[in-house]
Amino acid sequence: MALIHDVMPAFELFQPVTVADTLALLDKYKKSAWVLAGGMDTFDWLKDRNKRPEIVVDISGVKEIRGVQATSDGGIEIGAGTILSEVVQHPLVKDKYPILTQAAEVVASPQIRAQGTLGGNVSQDTRCWYYRGGWACYRAGGNICYADTPSAINREHAIFDADRCVAVNPSDTAPALIALDAKMVIRSVEGERMVDAEKFFIGPALDITRMTVLQPGELLTAIRIPATWAGASFYFEKVRERQVWDFPIVNVAAVFVVSDGKIERSRIAVNAVAAHPMRLTSVEAAIAGKPRNEETAKLGGERAIQGAKPLAHNEYKIPLMRNLVKRAIRGQTA
Repeated sequence: MALIHDVMPAFELFQPVTVADTLALLDKYKKSAWVLAGGMDTFDWLKDRNKRPEIVVDISGVKEIRGVQATSDGGIEIGAGTILSEVVQHPLVKDKYPILTQAAEVVASPQIRAQGTLGGNVSQDTRCWYYRGGWACYRAGGNICYADTPSAINREHAIFDADRCVAVNPSDTAPALIALDAKMVIRSVEGERMVDAEKFFIGPALDITRMTVLQPGELLTAIRIPATWAGASFYFEKVRERQVWDFPIVNVAAVFVVSDGKIERSRIAVNAVAAHPMRLTSVEAAIAGKPRNEETAKLGGERAIQGAKPLAHNEYKIPLMRNLVKRAIRGQTA
């Protein structure tokens, strides 16, 4: 295991104030560049000396990627550099998409929410302690997953979609954005592209070295949420060891449109059960046209856990995930 140090490795720091200058730097340095926004994930890596970027691009001074505004289609656009506490407090978010307010409000602690950004929360790396501790695992370029061995400590690891790596995505806002059908705005010197939130996150089968589709030279600049689900029925719940600071053991985000007492359409996503947030499309299909009651909730809960493959110490995540999905469909926590 790597030794933990208190002194950061040396790097060259750039502090651009425009998106154009930021993209020019990212294009010039490519894989050598590390983007720093709020720094909540970055400083952990640098202090532990397990990441040694040659170039750090601090985007905290880029005002273009901060703030919340209404869009012409009735939705909203949130700059990726917007502080989480601003997302929590903003009246547009509260009014139209309270599920995102709820998700952002349970991220870590008030102090971290006052510094961390929405873009950072969805772009952070996994918190697997073997990987973060400097062990030469698959994700770090080695040839073993230390969390998937007979003596491993894997209580918080994946029960779905493991492919060599069993680490999980730790974001609280990610499942809410997937449930809201958000679009991630990604820019580079070559232009802009938009990616569905559902496809923004990737698993180890696609690329074991990263957790999002972001490529060297690219920057997540904004998140656009369409009006499609504004005013729908929302549900968000997070289970964690402690009621502050901790990352989710499992969380769930769901939106429902109910007509004549029946579920007309829905979107349900869970996180911390795989290397990427999971949209539960099979559950959505199973409950369509059914009343939002205990029977439907039971059907959805059982459908949600199909295919789960627990490790030695995280089988408890299966009934936990099932019950969270049931509660989301039922619309109450008890």
